[in-house]
Amino acid sequence: MATEPLPGTSRVDVATAPELAAALPHLLGFVPHESLVLVALTGDRDRRVGVTLRVDLPAPGAAPREVVDVVVDAVARLRSSRPAAVAAFVVSEAPDLPAPGDAAAGLLDRPVDQLGPVELRVLRSGAELPGRDLVGEVARALAVAGVPLLRTLLVRAGRCWDYDCPGACCDPGAGEPLPGGTSALAAATVLDGRVVAAGRAELVARLAPASGAPLLAMGRACARVGAEQADDLRRLGWERLAERSWRRVLDAVDRHRPGTTAGLSDIEAARLGWAVTATEVRDRALVLAVGPTASAAEAVWTELVRRLPVPLDAAPATLLAATAHARGDGALAGVALDRALASQPACTLARLLDQALRTGLPPSALRDLLTRAGEQADAVVGAGTSEQLGA
Repeated sequence: MATEPLPGTSRVDVATAPELAAALPHLLGFVPHESLVLVALTGDRDRRVGVTLRVDLPAPGAAPREVVDVVVDAVARLRSSRPAAVAAFVVSEAPDLPAPGDAAAGLLDRPVDQLGPVELRVLRSGAELPGRDLVGEVARALAVAGVPLLRTLLVRAGRCWDYDCPGACCDPGAGEPLPGGTSALAAATVLDGRVVAAGRAELVARLAPASGAPLLAMGRACARVGAEQADDLRRLGWERLAERSWRRVLDAVDRHRPGTTAGLSDIEAARLGWAVTATEVRDRALVLAVGPTASAAEAVWTELVRRLPVPLDAAPATLLAATAHARGDGALAGVALDRALASQPACTLARLLDQALRTGLPPSALRDLLTRAGEQADAVVGAGTSEQLGA
């Protein structure tokens, strides 16, 4: 199998089930815990990894209806990516489940070649893998959707088990070890600028807002720049102000390109925050999420999200979500969207991106949409500026 490459990058081959299980943190952006992970497989003969979706496992002892609801919702979200097949992973440290006392006895009189993988496991070990009921529901939901379930794996304690493997290698207490060392996918992730978090909470912490003295200083800078913006709007007019704002965005992105260490002063950060509150400038900045500017733009939006107060953090948080999702980092995109919608619940762009993320819109499709949206906004702002200069 191969991971979906971003423009200008090479594909990464993932040959075995343990390799794919080991790749989950790099596909998600963080190490999953107690999770159901569905990996969409696309392309010729289901050989390309597409959208990767993670949901929390149902609570222990959850009612069957709750389990079904979790699975049906997850499969519905994945279907919009139109997978050719799906691989399902239960990531859990739950112990093996004891088989009913009379289960093995009832199998002794049957020919071995007539026993299924679950029955063979029970016969050999008297135990069963946790999560069997859950993957059964996944198989049923995918069958209703007309999507084949290619693999079902349990990932636990650095090993993986294939629920459908009849061999002793996948018996409870056995399992195949996940590959160690630095994989090609891990190396590609680092080169792409992604740092795998220990969990989703770490991603949230990375975008934690400023507090104390830094927040007070930033608030004063934002108030000062807001007054400047109001005065400049009266003096320059909307078109000139929008074009100046756009130049400030481009300058900041250029200063944050890979290999540079330039940061933003409070006034510069405040000016950028006010700049992207203008819908046209914000939408024009969407095109920066695609191509060679993407990593620098992400660095700018990340710095602004960390430093700007509510509600000025909403626009850069939305742009950060767009940039992260466009390069396949759905986890960071989700955290950024949570921040944007907490700051401005009515933000239309954030709500649209949130819907795209929840319904499994592939990064390649989002990149196309962002390119078109940015080009349209660029044409609108550019036309207005040209008309004013001509006048």
